[in-house]
Amino acid sequence: MPAKQAKGRKRQRQTVASGRKTPPSGPALSPVARKILARTRTPAFQRYLRDLLVELCRFDTTPNPEVQRMQAAEDGCFRVLERELRGLAFPGTRLERRPVNPAIQTHPHYSLLHFTKTSQRPQGLSPEETYAHRSNLVCFVPGAGGGADGQSVALNAHIDVVAPYFPPRVKGGTVFGRGACDDKGPVASVVAALKVLAEVMAEAGLKWNRNVLAMLVVEEETGGNGSLSLAMDRELRKLYDSIVVCECTGLKFYPANRGAVWYRTELNAPPGVSAFELFAFVNEEMEKEGAAIRAESRHPLFPQRPVQTCHGIIGPFGEHPSRICGEVSFAIRFGGPPGAQTELLVGDCLAAGLAGYVGLYGDKTKVTDPATGRPMVARHYDFRREGNAFMVKVHGATGHMGAIRERDGAITKLAHLVRGLVASKAKLEASAGSPVRFELARQPQDATLVLEGGQGFLPTHGIIEVMERLRRAAWRGAENCLRRLGRAERGEDVLTVTYEKLHNVAFDGDPDSPSVRNAVAAAKACGIWKDEPILGWTVSCDARLFATEYPEMQVLTFGPGQLAFAHSDQEQIALEELRAAVEFLALFLLRQTGTLA
Repeated sequence: MPAKQAKGRKRQRQTVASGRKTPPSGPALSPVARKILARTRTPAFQRYLRDLLVELCRFDTTPNPEVQRMQAAEDGCFRVLERELRGLAFPGTRLERRPVNPAIQTHPHYSLLHFTKTSQRPQGLSPEETYAHRSNLVCFVPGAGGGADGQSVALNAHIDVVAPYFPPRVKGGTVFGRGACDDKGPVASVVAALKVLAEVMAEAGLKWNRNVLAMLVVEEETGGNGSLSLAMDRELRKLYDSIVVCECTGLKFYPANRGAVWYRTELNAPPGVSAFELFAFVNEEMEKEGAAIRAESRHPLFPQRPVQTCHGIIGPFGEHPSRICGEVSFAIRFGGPPGAQTELLVGDCLAAGLAGYVGLYGDKTKVTDPATGRPMVARHYDFRREGNAFMVKVHGATGHMGAIRERDGAITKLAHLVRGLVASKAKLEASAGSPVRFELARQPQDATLVLEGGQGFLPTHGIIEVMERLRRAAWRGAENCLRRLGRAERGEDVLTVTYEKLHNVAFDGDPDSPSVRNAVAAAKACGIWKDEPILGWTVSCDARLFATEYPEMQVLTFGPGQLAFAHSDQEQIALEELRAAVEFLALFLLRQTGTLA
């Protein structure tokens, strides 16, 4: 690259990074593009983005077994979005709340409605009951349809969020709150891009050459049933030829996604066997199998091999299969008061287990959390005496399963600690002069121990193969524990592994499609292009529903927000990043529809 050109690109990147409000210079920018960038880089527009996002984040759109509460929160969000979209100065714009179609239950990508189950209603609700008064919001902007250039394009983003909910707040140029980056920030970017385009195109006398469709959907986090309803909608399919699914990709665009499947393991230990001890060995083998799948996952769009194994829930601890569990407590309980030597031995066993964990996953007490500026984990565990027991509280760092390598999983750390204790169980009992047992805190003795989590995979592996391998790994882990005890039971005798929740296949699109080329041009025009290779996204999302339902369709994933903050206790988004996403989407839509080169 000539030195002068390289310096120009460097200046352009620095302009975006420093938050300057002047559009990048260069002959490639059309007058319309300049107007878009000038309009989005004003304090007034930043306030608009901030206020819209905060308003959306005030609605608690987490899954809830009382679907009337979900419907009310969704209605609140949709009312805000309808208010904004009704003001668009595009002739013929139509807004519609398109009901979620219960017929999705016959589709292989349908996700079962586990979130509707309660102790009084263990079977949950039917699709007809769950979706009786619920819908997605669709905004249709018609194009002229003339000429050979361009494609009709849809934008898709979801309004639901994961638990636990916490309300929004603003600090400086950052919005904190559940959904700020996953996925209400991307929702706001879609609406704001259409708003800016409506204003600028009206001034310039421009009309759309092709259709533009905005899909604002429910239930992405529980498996994608909202988008599935729209993907199956053949009448709606006539209105668009390509789609951008807006997620927290950090302003990068991807023509491929890795896949993910959520598991549920129920441990039914036979008499004389601890389900909690079984868990520690089941976790070990599932982690090993995940590592093997990762080693086999050579794919040109995924050179970083984003194949994650995440354990999100154990008994009463954890909130979501794909949210990294941040804290678990357990007890080391003796038949009588343990002495000082026993306490030292317990401490040594815990230290040995932790050393094994740190050797594999790193010491996150020595890594700074970018969200807080403090260590990602202040300490690995707390250890204190309580009567005839020692209580251990294990600490991790929450977040999206896609960020598991950067965060810290408390459940896998727990498994290492328990295995360290089990290895020296006879010595512990000899030291204390009484039996010892290891118990998960707040877990009733007669209750089935349930584990839930997720496994990521690439297009190199089919979802059925991944599910079968994880199942066999869990059985193998149980048998490893049973053989230590001299037991003959098989793994399938003591545990079941099912996959009734999210089951997202992986897909890979063309990295040189017209959509990708238009995305590169839009990224260059608004100053976020980093001259990087086109790769697949390291996460799974609703994009796969459209890519698998319509293999000929060009499907991209793009949006503002950092994946490391998604699903975390510090979920947040920078308004500068949100603004950059608005600019990209606006310029991309003009190019993709052939409305403006």
